[in-house]
Amino acid sequence: MPSTIYDVTTWTIPSSPSTTAYTDIGAIVNSIIADVKTNQPTQASKPGAVIYIPPGDYSLKTRIVIDISYLQIKGSGHGFTSSSIRYNSGNTSSWHEIWPGGSRIRVENTDGNAEAILISRSGDPRLSSIELLDFCLDGVSFTPHQNSYLNGKIGIRSATATDSLRIRGLGMIYLERGIVITDADALHIQDNFLCENGSCIELVSSGQACLVNDNMIGAGYVGFSIFAENHFGLIVSGNNIFPRGKSSVHLKNSTNNTISANRVHAFYAGMIQLEGACHNNLIGSNHFLRVPESFPAMTGYNNGLDDLFGLVQLNGSGNTVVGNHFSFDVPPANITPSGATPTIVLVKSGSNNYVATNHTAANVAVRTVVLDGSTVNTKVLDCGSAAEFQALSGATYGFRATP
Repeated sequence: MPSTIYDVTTWTIPSSPSTTAYTDIGAIVNSIIADVKTNQPTQASKPGAVIYIPPGDYSLKTRIVIDISYLQIKGSGHGFTSSSIRYNSGNTSSWHEIWPGGSRIRVENTDGNAEAILISRSGDPRLSSIELLDFCLDGVSFTPHQNSYLNGKIGIRSATATDSLRIRGLGMIYLERGIVITDADALHIQDNFLCENGSCIELVSSGQACLVNDNMIGAGYVGFSIFAENHFGLIVSGNNIFPRGKSSVHLKNSTNNTISANRVHAFYAGMIQLEGACHNNLIGSNHFLRVPESFPAMTGYNNGLDDLFGLVQLNGSGNTVVGNHFSFDVPPANITPSGATPTIVLVKSGSNNYVATNHTAANVAVRTVVLDGSTVNTKVLDCGSAAEFQALSGATYGFRATP
């Protein structure tokens, strides 16, 4: 039986022997996938393959298209290093290194496609058990300037339904959109370093029973750190989410999900947003830190939300926000609107939401919980003093002040 293990540095495209992984790794990987399909033609025996990317600098001019199951593409190092610091630092001639390393793929996309890697197949069954491990996708630069987070490039897009897709140990940098996954079932995104991208993780259309855990994540002010729509049973846990995404975790029309044990650091309000019909979600045991923008090159940018929006905003019913720690440390002059009392948790809509035993440490007076007038039967227990709680006219609720 032909080998099921391939090395991109030793593979030759039969129709283009001068193409190498260093000149176009996309073309090489696509040729390997075609060889896998040729060598595994029978329906009953498709073990798949491993494609190995040794440490090195590779140019990706042609989009990789994955249309087979049981494929593992793996490197030997996520290679992350900050390009934002370099681009904003001026003279770097004395630096030890200036570009990402490891198994680094430069996403150049001269074929006109946005994605570095597209996962897509029509027909049944859906693609299953694809693994992308331990390499770097580097978008290289942004346009029209290096702090715009814009270049049209996407790291990984799954455009059709998948089962048990695993993305682990990747470094992604300077991509307008890092990971975009459509209709995921049992997706696992773990132990990645996703930073200085416009958006980092977008789970779109629908999904169920997925995991996003133990990642280092830092999106740009133009996009999401983690976004999920129409998801059921998603667990977002153990992530270190740092600035400056316009939101840190954003659920849209999603139910019965868990956001727990994350460390979330942001320069803006709207750190966690539940948008639309979001029901029966748990937000528990997270650490929130809200401070002003500290990088001089980025002080002119924000997500457009003021401090009345809430660090956490709930829309929907039956949601629980419990056992979280909130640190709010913003100079009064930086609070918007000017003179406003910032909101920590805003229950914007819905019924039977439960907010309890959250602790807030703030340098200014805050409203720890605010209820919109449309909310019904909200329970707020031990989240601050009576002066720190506000229920707008029309809201119905039960309230117990922190002793």
